[in-house]
Amino acid sequence: MSFRLYNTLTRQKETFEPLDPERVTLYACGPTVYNYAHIGNARPAVIFDLLYKLLQGLYPKVFYARNITDLEDKINAAAAEEGVSIEVITRRYTDAYHADMAALGVGPPSIEPRATEHIDEMISMISRLLEAGHAYEADGHVLFDIQSFDDYGLLSGRNIKDMLAGARVEVASFKHHPGDFVLWKPSADPQPGWDSPWGWGRPGWHLECSVMAEKHLGEIIDIHAGGQDLVFPHHENEIAQSVCSHDGKPFARFWLHNGFVTFNRKKMSKSLGNILTVHELLKKHAGEVLRYQLLSAHYRQPLDWSDEALLKSRKTLDRMYAGLRDAAEAAGPLEAANQPATGFLDALHDDLNTAEALAKLNMLSRSLAGAESDDEIRRLAGELLASGKLIGLLQQDPQSWFESGIGEVDDAGIDVLIAERVQARTDKNFTRADEIRDQLTEIGIVLEDGAGGTRWRRRH
Repeated sequence: MSFRLYNTLTRQKETFEPLDPERVTLYACGPTVYNYAHIGNARPAVIFDLLYKLLQGLYPKVFYARNITDLEDKINAAAAEEGVSIEVITRRYTDAYHADMAALGVGPPSIEPRATEHIDEMISMISRLLEAGHAYEADGHVLFDIQSFDDYGLLSGRNIKDMLAGARVEVASFKHHPGDFVLWKPSADPQPGWDSPWGWGRPGWHLECSVMAEKHLGEIIDIHAGGQDLVFPHHENEIAQSVCSHDGKPFARFWLHNGFVTFNRKKMSKSLGNILTVHELLKKHAGEVLRYQLLSAHYRQPLDWSDEALLKSRKTLDRMYAGLRDAAEAAGPLEAANQPATGFLDALHDDLNTAEALAKLNMLSRSLAGAESDDEIRRLAGELLASGKLIGLLQQDPQSWFESGIGEVDDAGIDVLIAERVQARTDKNFTRADEIRDQLTEIGIVLEDGAGGTRWRRRH
């Protein structure tokens, strides 16, 4: 089956064919390291890490760059608030990001460029844009002239008249057009800055990714990926400055964007107090549970985050691990097969359809539970392990999974399960009631039914 991806630029699903099969290039916008990553930041990290692995299974050499934005006004504000240098802030939260993503099963990219390491290259790109007439100096700034680029707005589908609505665009009186964006701006103490032909200053955010992609992957890259919120203006601006500094060559051939993560169907925001950081979630849930939940919906669709959804993901993984434990007890040591289960890889090759892939993983787990002969058990378990390995699940020893205190279901989650069990018994659905008891037993919860209801305790 061919590898098909939805291209935001063309608004359709296309068969992916790299420019050079011997050197496939992928760039994903990484974190701005001024605080802990929230669960919305984790979604592209998980999805595009999976894309990287799938590409590695198809091509001999894949170069994946995921940048670290260590130069941005939010970092400056965080450093000023604590009275420390920006390096203290960026080092702390870069280390935290690496640890949190590793806990979610996200591997390192092949290249991880940092913005502050590419100032000379940024100055060079700005100079080329000025020479070509696509940029201008004004009030100590250098700005890109969006009216000089006929295809501006092609990615987002906006025209120049309406493209500013709802976008993160700084409007200033010295701009030729309100949508013109900053390539270089002046710095004042204690803001970070560098010498340049336009004075002491620092680059604009949009410029950073264009330069890092150019240096490490080349002028034309195969795939550029990021969150849906980056389509405009960030990615639109990347295209403009890259194309115009590369003599009209296209910047990226495929553009992939993941959907938003909401919390209980509401947008996550500081004002609502519902921002969930991976750092805090990992104190209550196993990283694999968070990963399963992040993969549970198709990457282009919105993903709603809730305690109930997490509980369901934990329950599903408990059942799969229990199946692998029982299979090993029945048929001896298990080994992953050479290939994932039939149809599993096809689902992932169809625009990273993780929802369909997880459905096939669940079907395979249920088939394993019903297998009778040792040969059938070993075959199905091998396919389950191979499929899980590809998508980053089911790689722990089942005993370790159930004994680990990390990621235990919290008290509220246990109460939800017990309430569901009470309702199941009232409805005479004793099969479901027994399933819930077994699930809680697997994670070390002892139920005590009495005249006053059901009480529970953790097994020590």
